[in-house]
Amino acid sequence: MPGDDWQRFANLRLCLAMMWTHPGKKLLFMGCEFGQEDEWKVDAPFPWPHPYDERRRGTMQLVRDLNALYKATPALHRLDHTPDGFDWVIADDNVNAVFAFTRSAGDGQPPLLIVANMTPTPHQGYRIGVAAPGLWRERLNSDAGLYSGSGLGNAGEMTAEAIASHGQAHSLSLTLPPLALIVLEHDSVGGKP
Repeated sequence: MPGDDWQRFANLRLCLAMMWTHPGKKLLFMGCEFGQEDEWKVDAPFPWPHPYDERRRGTMQLVRDLNALYKATPALHRLDHTPDGFDWVIADDNVNAVFAFTRSAGDGQPPLLIVANMTPTPHQGYRIGVAAPGLWRERLNSDAGLYSGSGLGNAGEMTAEAIASHGQAHSLSLTLPPLALIVLEHDSVGGKP
């Protein structure tokens, strides 16, 4: 991957989070879960990361958390085989290089909103339409400090405003971290208007 170490690991975390949240089966090759730099060699010992390598430890923690999120969140896997479980929200923002889509379990609950910033530039006040009013919680942020990211985000939650956007009556004003993906979920208990 191009760029300095920060950009390379941020891109890796972004790609891993995109793979786990986008429809389709998941596939990791040996070493991807910690950012192995060299090509895998059958005749060489496996290059386990040094225990104090924060970026690699952060990447491993992200893979653990993505697995847990995937397992615990039916919207990420229940309708993986049908278009009913996926819908594009933003696929044409070539100025900001932002993608957004929803994942649904088909159970009548508001879908998950997944937003990816594909640039090393953070976006403040990025408005995006949501399917339900009230409180939305950040379930995952690939730029979190826990994953050796910069820690930029939305303080874990935000409230939808009655401002129409992307075909929805309500929207969120988001902070999009650089080279990162965030997963948002409507709080159906505390998020009622």
